Amino acid sequence: MTPAQTNNQYFSPMEMMAEAEKFALSKAKKSSGMTLSLAIMAGAFIGLAFLFYITVTTGSTDAGWGLSRLAGGLAFSMGLILIVICGGELFTSSVLSSISWANKQISFGKMLSIWGKVYIGNFIGAMLLLTIVAAAGLYQMDHGQWGLNALNIAQHKLHHTPLQAFALGVLCNLLVCLAIWLTFSSANALTKAAMTIMPVAMFVSSGFEHCVANMFMVPLGIVIQNFAPDSFWQQVGVNAAQYSDLNIQQFLFANLIPVTFGNIVGGAVLVGLANWGIYRRPQLKAANVRTITKTTQINSAKEITMNNNITAKHVMNTTPLTLRAEMLTPVAIDSLLEHHQISAPVCDIEGRLVGFFSAHDVMVDLWCQDYLPAKDQKIVDIMAREVVAIDVDDKLVDIAEFLCIDKEQLYPTTSMGIATQLTTLSLEERAKAMKVSKPHVLPVLDNGKLVGVITRENVLEALRPIYGERMNIVETQRELETA
Repeated sequence: MTPAQTNNQYFSPMEMMAEAEKFALSKAKKSSGMTLSLAIMAGAFIGLAFLFYITVTTGSTDAGWGLSRLAGGLAFSMGLILIVICGGELFTSSVLSSISWANKQISFGKMLSIWGKVYIGNFIGAMLLLTIVAAAGLYQMDHGQWGLNALNIAQHKLHHTPLQAFALGVLCNLLVCLAIWLTFSSANALTKAAMTIMPVAMFVSSGFEHCVANMFMVPLGIVIQNFAPDSFWQQVGVNAAQYSDLNIQQFLFANLIPVTFGNIVGGAVLVGLANWGIYRRPQLKAANVRTITKTTQINSAKEITMNNNITAKHVMNTTPLTLRAEMLTPVAIDSLLEHHQISAPVCDIEGRLVGFFSAHDVMVDLWCQDYLPAKDQKIVDIMAREVVAIDVDDKLVDIAEFLCIDKEQLYPTTSMGIATQLTTLSLEERAKAMKVSKPHVLPVLDNGKLVGVITRENVLEALRPIYGERMNIVETQRELETA
């Protein structure tokens, strides 16, 4: 697909859900330092947007209440546009990581940790911008009317009851997260920016409450009320005592705390989990799969002299590529090719093994379908459901024997010891002559949960030290030539 085609691509609601899942999971993959830095940036962007709002709405009484607030809302949308395009981490959109929690991709504690880091970062960013704005004396603009407008906006935010503040927070983040959701409909940056404008303009002009915006706006009013010189109050003809309710305690309990909880409900529940319930949950239920929790019993057929304490957990790959049962077959094939794999375990949303998907399955299915695959085919339709898995505590020597030796061929006798096949070959000759068909990748389970995979390469690498230290073939050859 060319860049031009990508930029003009529009996604269906189902595809938007997939984009939302990527968006949600990306937040869990960032380091704490990156998350905090991007959150600081986002906090500053929202503060800049509120500066724009104050400037646009100052002295606009003649324009009419509604039109004035609409203009301010359109101006404020600059903040979310900056965040979407520049990649900032905003608390009110980070609550969409509830989707990853619902998919069992992150724990509840991890989700709260993400929210906490972003919340703190947004507050730091708002405070840094507030320091610069206060030092610049922006409240003096338009003969102090700019600062008076800021004071009135901040004071108004503290005059809600806790229930009102909570409800206004719900409505606000319903719109903010819908704006973010709309950006999942396109890969084009200009389209993404345009999608955010109207939802943001609506929440701002309607007076809904945004916790990160309030982190900047109300402290700005507090700073003006406490530190503005007498000349400012004389200019605007107002007494500072009229804004005495602008204080930290009132800010926290009458606004920030209930608004924050409202924002969580509006974004995490009404947008994130609601869409997950509509688009993803039915797919997960439809993929009727049985979890694989039993492992194959493997035991060595002979006495071993080498180190017998090395187990599967010491040699397995603990971060293997895993696929989801409801994943589309072409997407799964792309994942295998990108990771240079020919097979991978298939897991449910809780990380439990439900099957195995391989290039062999794909090629057999294509042959059966005359190379015309079914539309919207999923992994669950063609994956192998009978999977050989081993236990995390199985010994390396037993695993190695299991992969290369067939005991029924090696010892052709019944359980009563009666020979089923006559042969004059020695034990070693029979072992080397036998044809064994065993999996090339073994899933490793710990109490029924997939914890890794072991390949023949892993086993070979673990057995290599038996031969001693690695030899430098080139230097040895040169020494022979010299001699």
